[in-house]
Amino acid sequence: MKITKEIQDLLPDVTKFRRELHQIPELGLEEIQTAHYLREKLASFGITEVYPMIHTGTVAVLRSDIPGKTIAFRTDIDALPVTEETGVDFVSKTPGKMHACGHDGHMATMLGFAKYLSEHPEKRRGTLILIFQPAEEGPGGAQLMIDAGLIETYQIDQIVGLHVFPDFSEGVIACRPGAMMARNGEVAITIKGRSAHGAQPQQGADAILAAAAVIQGLHSIISRNISPMESAVLTFGKISGGEAMNIIAGKVHLEGTMRAFDDAVYQRMTERIETLAKEIAHGYDCEAEVMFNHMYRVVENDIAMVTALETVAKDSYQETPPYMLAEDFSMYQQVVPGLFFFVGTRNEEKGYIHPLHSGKMQFDEKNLLKGIACYVDLIQELNK
Repeated sequence: MKITKEIQDLLPDVTKFRRELHQIPELGLEEIQTAHYLREKLASFGITEVYPMIHTGTVAVLRSDIPGKTIAFRTDIDALPVTEETGVDFVSKTPGKMHACGHDGHMATMLGFAKYLSEHPEKRRGTLILIFQPAEEGPGGAQLMIDAGLIETYQIDQIVGLHVFPDFSEGVIACRPGAMMARNGEVAITIKGRSAHGAQPQQGADAILAAAAVIQGLHSIISRNISPMESAVLTFGKISGGEAMNIIAGKVHLEGTMRAFDDAVYQRMTERIETLAKEIAHGYDCEAEVMFNHMYRVVENDIAMVTALETVAKDSYQETPPYMLAEDFSMYQQVVPGLFFFVGTRNEEKGYIHPLHSGKMQFDEKNLLKGIACYVDLIQELNK
């Protein structure tokens, strides 16, 4: 895939954008400083149609006299509650917060794309909508933007997004038609028993023992209630309960994540989790309260749009396997055709091998130019 000189010349700016944004990480719906930075840069490019949305969200509009579709390009803007361990000289200035998922790179890509379009209006077709979306990591800014009327207000025909990804080597553009990332949800289970002295267990109902049985029982769902031909994940990553080592615990709280590539599989998991948790807890003379937070849907790439990406990426293109990771870009795809792809950032010589959400996650900004080049060429390809 050829990177033109005009795009190559953006590297100093894109690097500056990314490193400045990296230093000011803000969590979902708190991105006030980030939004100010983004809007200031867009204005400096001479882009006049810049509109706030859901407070920290921003939408920029670039129009063309050449007829074409209304194509949206989206970046997420929020950071994570992660302590940085990279040792870079542009480290996060806010202890305990970090752009550990590459959203600083996504924003820098979009700003580079915006600057390029402002300097090369001949590359525009139809109407281009640049979306700077808050709260991808939670509670789900994409749905908030949709609920605020984003799609209807701007009459969006198609939407495109990307994600830097250390599973793929530098220079790779990875995607697949259909399901690429999973639907996800959160599950919280409270086991209620009866406290008693640890030396008189018969007088209580042990919530810890019941919780242990519930966890083991729920893990049978994947192996016994879901077809071996389907994919699903159920993970409990947090458990809390008990008061002292010699007291029968009266309450235990469990928190976990569930993921699937098919809505029917996801629904089956939901039903079985609720039934098994309550019935198993009852068998230990306890009660179980089950709460779900259904979050993002399957990232389902439009086949024709993937073909367009493969055309513009040329020999840089690889087909990715599906991942159980989740992305709220999927919410846009429930409304309009969408394309979401990975930009490879792995470089073992430089030590850029750490996964997303790691405090050591790092990448070379030169890779962001590939994303910009794909965006620019997709304008033409999607309008054919």
